[in-house]
Amino acid sequence: MQKEIIDGAKEMVRDAIIRKLDIKTILSSSNTLRIIELGCSVGPNTFSSMQHIVEALKDKYLYQDQVIKSTNNIPEFQIFFNDHVTNDFNTLFRSLPIDRSYYAFGAPGSFHDRLFPSRSIHFAHSSSAIHWLSKIPKELLDKKSPAWNKGLIHYVGASNIEVVNAYVAQFEKDMEMFFKARAEEIVPGGMMVFISPFSCYIRLMGFFGSSLMDLVNEGKLDESVVDSFNLPMYFPSPQDMTKVVEKNGCFSIEMMELRYTKSKLVDEVDAKTLMINLRTSLEGLLINHFGSKIAEEACARTILKSEEISAWMKVNYEKPSILFAALKRK
Repeated sequence: MQKEIIDGAKEMVRDAIIRKLDIKTILSSSNTLRIIELGCSVGPNTFSSMQHIVEALKDKYLYQDQVIKSTNNIPEFQIFFNDHVTNDFNTLFRSLPIDRSYYAFGAPGSFHDRLFPSRSIHFAHSSSAIHWLSKIPKELLDKKSPAWNKGLIHYVGASNIEVVNAYVAQFEKDMEMFFKARAEEIVPGGMMVFISPFSCYIRLMGFFGSSLMDLVNEGKLDESVVDSFNLPMYFPSPQDMTKVVEKNGCFSIEMMELRYTKSKLVDEVDAKTLMINLRTSLEGLLINHFGSKIAEEACARTILKSEEISAWMKVNYEKPSILFAALKRK
């Protein structure tokens, strides 16, 4: 799923670099381009993204102003792979491509905080990461709150608008910190690109929730345990992203659009593969809250819903599936 998101956005990333980035300006005092990959995980998708970005930046440098420059002066590239301190950086760096054309570094820490010195970064990229919230909105867990999310594990399917509002509020708080940090780190004229899952992926979370409620209905799990669990994800719309960018005021929106990426994952066997991969990103959260036995059974039951999931995918994969945004530091 992440590979489809990345592949579906490659031409948009290249287009943003070629049409909107002025390399001559951002490299006025250096011949090294520094790139950050925010939310890198362990590869290989992150390596594919970085190689594509490096190639696009090289082409932009060589052909900017319609003048072909000497390949002898191509900038060198430093790439900083960022993720939480719990990320398996050993696996990431053992998997680095041998033929890479950049110098690789690790940058552990939350991307909601400062990670780099002031005005040190030229290009920032994030794919399938900014929808992760820093924490669960506390209102969702309070029985006395109008935003108590009883019987659900996400805002997907919630009829209570207060639940959605709580997620939106947390997203806005997180993005306020995120943009404040990036505004300090990125040089004037530098670029930041986001690719985030959108509508067609949101409903997939609901299939895990229905499996947990199946266990509740069978008496294998106490409903209060489900009520106290919510996934820390919010999938932003263009309006959500525009609002937080404009509030920060340090970036201009160069490109922003919802894009439909034609998926090949629509058959029942693909649904199984898709949910197995999605399970990888959710399993840790499920185990921490429910324990390994319940988490394993909930995941197994979700995978068994492959026929239902496949039918849903065939209908909904015609809808916009990713949000793409390219921003420039003022």
